[in-house]
Amino acid sequence: METAALAIFIITYIGIIFTRLPGINIDRPSAAFFGSVAMVVFGVLTFEEAVYAVDYNTIALLLGMMIIISTLQIDGFFSLVAQKTISYAHTQFRLLVLVVAVTGISSAFLVNDAVVLLFTPVIITICVSSRINPVPYLIAEILASNAGSVMTITGNPQNMLIGVNSGISYGNFMLTLLPLSLLSMLLIIFTIRLLYPAHFRNRIPIVFEGAGYVYSWRSMRFSVPIFAAVVILFFFSHMLGLSIPLIALIGGSLVLIFGSIKPSTIIKEVDWVLLLFFAALFIVVKGVEKAGLLDAVLQNNILTEDLHGISAIHGLSLLMSQIVSNVPFTVLMLPIMKNAGSDLLWLSLASAATLAGNATIIGAMANLIVIESAKSQGIRIRFFEFMKAGLIVTLLSLGISVLYFWWLL
Repeated sequence: METAALAIFIITYIGIIFTRLPGINIDRPSAAFFGSVAMVVFGVLTFEEAVYAVDYNTIALLLGMMIIISTLQIDGFFSLVAQKTISYAHTQFRLLVLVVAVTGISSAFLVNDAVVLLFTPVIITICVSSRINPVPYLIAEILASNAGSVMTITGNPQNMLIGVNSGISYGNFMLTLLPLSLLSMLLIIFTIRLLYPAHFRNRIPIVFEGAGYVYSWRSMRFSVPIFAAVVILFFFSHMLGLSIPLIALIGGSLVLIFGSIKPSTIIKEVDWVLLLFFAALFIVVKGVEKAGLLDAVLQNNILTEDLHGISAIHGLSLLMSQIVSNVPFTVLMLPIMKNAGSDLLWLSLASAATLAGNATIIGAMANLIVIESAKSQGIRIRFFEFMKAGLIVTLLSLGISVLYFWWLL
């Protein structure tokens, strides 16, 4: 059983790795799905064990947030937020600051992958209209989406995993990680400004064209207040005796009922493939755990609540986020983190796994979304051009993160 589990695990994660390389046509969810099915076929897990291996709390949180975000997306809420704020940019540097601030704060509450998907076309339109190079702003957007998403449980999928499995309250999670998120966003502004000095020396007026975007004000009268209420309830979930996933599902159901958009239209926009990917990864990792492949790590308790444990998490995150991306890495870390039983280490993982995704274009899904979206509009962000800014921001922010959690000990 150990040999079969190890072979399936290796094949699954190799599939995930190659999916993220340019020119390779392998799908990450299909690789994970194959691995989950193989765990049952080869007897590593029974069918019932595979069903129970899925963390339905995380799936529920993702599903609820996806329904709300899909509704806001169709309503035009993302474009409205981006345009109304970025319209105040009158110089290149102010545009940079606004792109980082708006992307970062929005990513904290709206899931960063969705934010960059909708913000990227707006940023490109403004840059093309103003006849300025969009690349510095798109790189800043990518980095800010990851840095901003650090601060809350709902900022990105890996934080959802950590928030649900650790039991840390929404408020404590945000209170602890907010300083790191804001400092990382400041680092992004200064790094981009430093790497593109000639661009920001020019005083080219920023042209904002607000026409051409459609908003459903009628639907937003319901969807925006419901979203705001959901976020507020997150902070009081422990007091109310409601779990964060349940609050997200309540919000999603209310949006479907009271919104003016046809529910089937919203449901079609839900990323069911991502939910399948998560469910399959849970099964694969459970198979590895049952086969005893993690026993040596779990028994030795290598992650201790000290500088060594904090540094190990940050180092592993930096390495593994570039190899398999931060979500599969976080799923793999769940059994180890549960064994460690430390809120501080859980929060260290949330910070490290997300910030490490800024190092290269394959470090996080948000990076790839912006790269592909820009490419479809004829704008190419080169690997090494991104990595130059990404590595500077990542190494500095991870260094600050290690020192911050050491100080919290």
